Amino acid sequence: MAELMAYEKSARFTAREKVALRYADAIMYDPAQADDALWSSLKAEFTEPELVELGYWIGFTFGGQRWLKTLSAKQGELAAFLESRPGKAG
Repeated sequence: MAELMAYEKSARFTAREKVALRYADAIMYDPAQADDALWSSLKAEFTEPELVELGYWIGFTFGGQRWLKTLSAKQGELAAFLESRPGKAG
């Protein structure tokens, strides 16, 4: 997790992964980061359909996490609840 928080300096991530993480930062925290330089880097690594999918997934995941916070849900509580229901699917 520590390396993820300092992904730009980490040798663990590829250039493609780092630009995807920069994109995630822009979507989640500061849309102003999505400047021409970021878009140029993104387009060098991803196709337009991949960028749409990546952006959608980042927004969906982050939005879902924010929603769970409004419910004061803790890690794993939703999964445990779903598993405990009678007649659950799966």
